Amino acid sequence: MAFTIFDVVSHHSDNYYSASGKKQKYGGSVHKLIMKEWRILENNLPDSIYACVYETRLDLLRAVIVGAAGTPYHDALFFDINFQSDYSTQPPNVQYRFYGLRVNPNLYVSGYVCLSLLSTWTRKKREKWDPAQSTVLQVLVLIQALVLNEKRFVFFSIAWVT
Repeated sequence: MAFTIFDVVSHHSDNYYSASGKKQKYGGSVHKLIMKEWRILENNLPDSIYACVYETRLDLLRAVIVGAAGTPYHDALFFDINFQSDYSTQPPNVQYRFYGLRVNPNLYVSGYVCLSLLSTWTRKKREKWDPAQSTVLQVLVLIQALVLNEKRFVFFSIAWVT
């Protein structure tokens, strides 16, 4: 079975952020920014990242990221994303969905994703979310490149054992 790299679907009830029951209300500028994000994803996702957006919930997105071969990430990890009503002044919320397993020091059992671009980890200013330039595509590619790689798995495995 082949998966579509970018897809629009209607069913969103299993998205982590749909549980809040609050459908975000967006002004015209935020709506346009989210539509721009959708176009960027639709046209630029690498073959190993898949995105699913919801026709009835503009504020939600799901990404599936395939990590490095030979790691637990190779079978793909799920991330639910929520665009806040003040998007893009703040980065989107990102929730790791691996159902209670911690397979990386940047991905917590609670679903917390530790990444400087998401402002969930303090690092150099240039690595923080920039409303004028940062995109969800950058977030997804950085998760794949910096978190779901062989070095992070080896480091975590060694740290876990010791």
